[in-house]
Formats: sequence, structure tokens, C-alpha cells
Amino acid sequence: LRERNVHLCSAIFSGFRALGLYSNHLAHVVRFHKKHREFYLVAAVGKSFHTYNVSNALVEDITCLAADRMLVYAAHGKTVEAFAKNKEVVHTYPGHSADVHLLLPFGDHLISVDRDNAVIVWDVESEEEYLRISFDKVSFEVSAIMHPSTYLNKILLGSSQGGLQLWNIKSNKLLFTFSGWGSAVTVLQQTPAVDVVGVGLASGHVVIHNIKFDETLMKFQQDWGPVTALAFRTDGHPIMAAGSPVGHIGLWDLEEKKLVGQMRDAHSTAIAGLTFLLSEPLLITNGADNAIRVWIFDTAGGEGRLLRSRLGHGAPPTKILHHGQNGQQVLSAGQDGTLQSFSTIHEKFNKSLGHGSINKKKSKKKGLKYDAMKLPAITTFASECARQSDWDGIVACHRGFLIATTWNYQKGSMGAYKLEPKRFDRNRALNVYATAVDVSSCGNFVVVGLSSGHIDMYNIQSGIHRGYYGEEKAHDGPVRGVALDGLNQLTLSAGGDRLLKIWKFKSFKLLHTVGLEASPASILYHRDSGMLSIALDDFTLNIVDIETKRIVRKFLGHRSQINDMTFSPDGRWLISASMDCTVRTWDLPSGCLVDCFLLDAAAVSLTMSPTGNFLASSHVDDLGIYLWSNNTLCDLVSLRPLPADYEPAVVTLPGTYDDDDEELEEDMDTAEMSVYVSPEQLDQHLVTLSLLPDSRWKNLLNLDVIKVHNNVFLPVKIVNLGVLAQKSQFYLRLEDALISNNYSEPLRVLKELGPSAIDTELRSLAPDMGGDVAVMQSFLKLISSMLDSKRDFDLAQAYLALFLKLHLRLISQEPRLMQEATQVSARLEESWIGMQTLFNQSLCLLQYIKSALL
Repeated sequence: LRERNVHLCSAIFSGFRALGLYSNHLAHVVRFHKKHREFYLVAAVGKSFHTYNVSNALVEDITCLAADRMLVYAAHGKTVEAFAKNKEVVHTYPGHSADVHLLLPFGDHLISVDRDNAVIVWDVESEEEYLRISFDKVSFEVSAIMHPSTYLNKILLGSSQGGLQLWNIKSNKLLFTFSGWGSAVTVLQQTPAVDVVGVGLASGHVVIHNIKFDETLMKFQQDWGPVTALAFRTDGHPIMAAGSPVGHIGLWDLEEKKLVGQMRDAHSTAIAGLTFLLSEPLLITNGADNAIRVWIFDTAGGEGRLLRSRLGHGAPPTKILHHGQNGQQVLSAGQDGTLQSFSTIHEKFNKSLGHGSINKKKSKKKGLKYDAMKLPAITTFASECARQSDWDGIVACHRGFLIATTWNYQKGSMGAYKLEPKRFDRNRALNVYATAVDVSSCGNFVVVGLSSGHIDMYNIQSGIHRGYYGEEKAHDGPVRGVALDGLNQLTLSAGGDRLLKIWKFKSFKLLHTVGLEASPASILYHRDSGMLSIALDDFTLNIVDIETKRIVRKFLGHRSQINDMTFSPDGRWLISASMDCTVRTWDLPSGCLVDCFLLDAAAVSLTMSPTGNFLASSHVDDLGIYLWSNNTLCDLVSLRPLPADYEPAVVTLPGTYDDDDEELEEDMDTAEMSVYVSPEQLDQHLVTLSLLPDSRWKNLLNLDVIKVHNNVFLPVKIVNLGVLAQKSQFYLRLEDALISNNYSEPLRVLKELGPSAIDTELRSLAPDMGGDVAVMQSFLKLISSMLDSKRDFDLAQAYLALFLKLHLRLISQEPRLMQEATQVSARLEESWIGMQTLFNQSLCLLQYIKSALL
């Protein structure tokens, strides 16, 4: 692995969690917790299930869900696993030879049915196979299963051929066969009445059948296709709800035997599950449109009204962007045409801004599904929260559509204006559409680029057209990106004509043009640093310094189309995503690739939170938004330039199963971690400072002042050290150093002392305090050795300054000390001259870099 430069994971980012995933095509399950006296909803989402607490992920997508009061059962492939506390796998049942598609908890047993038509009864605790029943697919293919209430040890099986069979699983006997109604059984559901079950058929019929007397009590027909789910109210109202493949729900009165209500478009896809809560007027529904809804029946007329919901995109997101400066909201535009906001804090703060429509009033009357003028999906958008409480703060472009729309975040709806230039009024048949948009930092203006090469400016508050860039048009090709600086001074644009143009914001005057090596795909401007990133069609990235108007960095490495990019808040990193399934982090100051990881599905959009704590990504054919935590905020991460032959390893999306988790952990434990250890001194010609805190040496010269202030509050006891003087460890080490000429030990002792102790030690070197002139000479030699080694330069200055302050008179009277002090002075001057030379060189270089045109 080390020879091929393959790395196990990203150094900067690690998976955190997924947003916007709530439901798929599998029916939900409702559990009742007796101790908590609460209902819990379990819904499958890909390889995980949610109980509004996310489960551990499984190896494959979940194919079936079931639950009892203690455990949640999830089937994936040929295996069934039982979860306790929604996360911990406590039982595994491997024994099927085909994929499991039906589950039924049955007391102390679990019944599972696979695609090969094998029915297995498991003992839940022992995980042993209690019974296996095999059916002939030609005569009886199991399609539904249930346990009739009060029928001890008995289960009812429905088939694709239309027949039903009642089995006793304890004695392994077929008790009765029901002939059926000539259509495949899709749903079996217990009614509130004993002996009576509801049977949903592929023909659209719903049969209420008494299995004790084999008698059909009533029969209903829905015109929306096969019955996908059934539910019965248990709060005293004889109402049955039936789901359909088109998202409608029919409500039937079982006493009057008639249809009493229709809940049309409850979901945009097939109804996967229906559940009436026990003794409550609440209906829970879910579907493959990634939505879970709770309906309450508290009004006359029989139809339920929406009480609460959790919904994400029904189609993959195309563009995501953090909204606001706190990094807690992510705006997302999906292929389903909706604009939604997802909270990184809690789902209760999520909001849907809805689906765009040309005429909102007509849409409300007709319903958006029947509105022929509804807007296509959003391709890109820009947001600014500076004036969002006063007017609209979001502007969006739509696929193949000329008009740019405004949206209001606080109202959670489409905004007041549709921004359209008047130049195309007479010829709307032209295939011209909006391609790029940006909102000014003040929240007053928006700039919209078109596929025709035109760029227009509008006032967001009034929706009035304020002008356009260029004499006729800004670019000869389609506009690929527009950006505004933070002070409303410059407008930046890139077009298919391979040109980057810099315009005066207010006067629309062209200031400068930069030629590009290839046609740009998109641009991204970091307002604080003045750096503009341009993704080109040749899969390279160019960084332009807008102040100098020059290309200052070029990044090569992507092998396919660059989908999106985002800057870190400080502008140091550029993070890019490509169709080659990699996410790369480029360090702008060094011009190097410092991090890269590979994904199973290419990221189509990226956004870094303004606080820098999370990177959010959306992916091809995936409904979720995935958060990646920034490891550099909570850990020391050493980033090095990655080699040209770097091969990133695949990183799984947050919340999905990683087959190699254990192997990776072992590799990380056993592999030699390449942690950089700094040497004590980088170079012998450089001055090195100590790592001691400032409080240990910075106030040495001011100790007497500090003591005077402290004497106001503390009693002072004067001790004659000349009488009580004893040789300290530091004093003894200085005596030894006179003979050995090795001053490392006395320096080590001195560095361990605090300011007051250092002051005491240096005072005690004088003869009148029990010291000796020779030891004072040894201390000056210690300072000389520190200056010669160029280490602990700050300590040498502080110690010498205190020593001279205390003993300057004695030094001037002693020839030996005077000679040693002269040598120290010469070394000190030499060190300062060397440092001054290095400072001047560095300042000169910085001044050149600052003023020169790169």
C-alpha cells in the first residue's frame, strides 16, 4: 500500500451523517413502547432504518421491515437481523437461499419468506430454525402474510395466484384453503373485528372476508390500480383506508359500505404503508417519494388533514448551498423541482420552499400536479440573508427556462418576482435560458447570465431591470458563471468564448479581460480573499487573483468533468468534486493537492459551512445530503503535498455500511503513522526560541515591582541569606560545568524554575549572598554557550538582563567577570547582526511579492 501511495481515508474529512432521507418504497412499521407509552415509527432508508434515531447500517439495502414491542427485524439479501435499541444487532438469522421479502413477528418466533417461496419459522432467542415450509411457485407463490387475531399458532398466507391458506405452524398442518377472487393477493390486514380480515388484490378490489365461515362480507373497487396497503381505524369510526400506486388514498365506510373520502396526491409515488394508530384518529403514511406524513381526522367529511411530516427530495438534489453565516441550514434544489432547507441541528427546523410555478394563484386552485405552467427543476441558485427579512433573498435559474425566480426563505415559499429581460418579448421561441446567477452581499441586486451571452442586473426589492453588461452582449458564447465582489465594485463573468471578464458593477463598463486555455464550466468567487476559481472543460482548475487580474494557480488532477467546488471560510482550501468520483482539497498558498478521497457515487454539488465545521455533498442518483466533519478543527492534522501517483481509497458515505471497517482499524493500528516530528533546531544558522510560556521569563526584570505591589497585601519577612545560604542544585551544576565545560545540566535546572526561584538563584551567586566570583563567571559562560548554540534565544536574553541588573556593579569591579562579560557582549552583537540580516532579507522578499505583478 505504501509503495503505491494508496491511503486509507481522507485526512481532513470524515463522514458525519446524512440529511433529507426519510422513506423508500418499503412499508413503515409502527411499534408501541409500553413503558414509555409512546408509538415509534420505523422506516427503511437504503441500507439503514430510521426510528427517529438512526440505526447501524447493513451490508445491503433493506428488503423488508418488521417489529414487535422489543425488537426491529430487518431483512437484507438472504439474511435477517434483529435490532435492539434501534442500533445494536442482537440476533442474526442466516438460512435462506434467496432474498427475503416478507417478515412477520409471531410471539417468540419470527416468520420469514424468501423469493424461492420458502417459509421459515425462527426461534427468536436461540436463532434456530423451528419450521420450514416450501411451496410450489406454480400453484401457490406467497405474496402476503398475517396472523389472524386470537387464532393461536396460526398464520394466513396470500398468494400471487389469488388463493389463501391458513396454517398451524406448531403442528405444521394446512387447516384450510380459500379459493380467492381470481386476482393476486397484495395485502392482508386484520380488521378490528375478530375472524374478519381485509384482503387487497392486484385488480384494485378490497375484500372484507370472514375466515371463520369463509364468507365475503363486502367488496370494494378502486380505480387507481392494485391495492398497495390497507389500514383500519380503531377509535370507534368504521373507516378503512386503501393505498394505491398513484399516491391516492381511498377512505371507505364499512357500515354504509361506500366511499366517503379521497385523499388525492397524499404522496407523489405509490403508497408504501398505511397505519392507523391504536384508538387515535391519526393515519401514518409513507412512500418512495422520501416522505412520511401524519394525517389527523378531526373534521367533518371524513378526509384527513396533514398534521406533520418529514420529507426530503423525491429526486436527487442538483445544487446545495449553505444559507446564512451560522452554517446550520443547507438549501437544496432537486430534480423534483422543489427547493428545500435542511437543518444540520435538528429535523424540526427543516422547511420546504415548495415547487416553482408561473402562476401561484392558479396553482393553489388547480393543484400543482395539474398546473401545466409549473416551472422545471432548478439548475443553480444564489442566496443572501442580509435583507431576507425585508424582501426575497434567493434567486434561482430553471432548466431550459429564460425566467429567473425569486424565493423567500422566511416565508418558506416562492417569492414575488420573475426576472425576465424584455429583449426576448417578441421572440420567445428562441432557445435562450438562464445559466448563472449571483446575489450581491447587500441583498439588493442580482446578476443573471443567459445562454445567449447576455448578463442582466435586477433590483431584488422591486424586480426592476437595472441594466446589462456589454454593448450588445457580455460574451459571444453562453455565460457559464457570474459573481459579484463584496463591495459592489466589480462584476465577474466567464463565458463559452473562453474569456473571463471583469466589469465595473454600477457603470457596466468592461475593465479587463483574461483569456482562458479552455472553455469554463463554472466559476466560484471567494469575496474575502479576492480569489476566483474557474473550472475548465479540460478538467483543470484555474485560480485568478482579482486584485492583480492574473492566474496565480493551476490545479491538474481531475480526470473527468468538474461538477462543483467550494472554498473553506478562510479561503485557504479549494475543495472540488468531479465525475471521476473524487473529492479533492487543494491548498492555495502552497499550490498543492493536500487531500483526496474516492466515492462510489460522484458528488454533483459541494458546500462548505461558513464556520468551517462541515462539508456537505450531494451525489448522483442519491436523495440524501451528506455531512463530512472537518477533522482539523478538533485534532492535529499534518497535511503534506500528495504525490502525482496518489491513488485514493474508496470512502463510504456517512450512515452506510463499510465492509472493511475492522480491517481498516487494524491497518491504522499496525501501520507506521507518518507523523512529522519537528527537530529541536531546524538549522544551525537559525535562531531558535524556547517552548516555555512567556510567564516563565518575560517578567524577570519586573519582579521587584511585582513584589512591591504584593507587599501592600502580604507581610514581608526579611531573611539574611548570607547566614543561611546553602548550595542549591543550580549552584552545584554551575560549579561542575566550570570543570566539564558542559552547560546543558545547569540550563535544564534553570528552565524548570519559576520567575521567583530564578531571581533567588541569580541573587545567591554573589559573594555577599554565599556565592563566589568563579560561579558568576560560570553563569556568564552558560549564557555564551546558549548564544553559540542559537537555542533558547529568548531565555538567554532574559537571564542575562536579570543577571546584569543584579550584579552590574560587581562585574565592573572584577577583571575576570569583566573579561567574560566582554566575550558575551561580542557573541550577542554577532547574533543580533545575523538576525537583522535575515529580517531584512525576509522583509525585502515580502515587499517584492506584495508590490510585484505576478
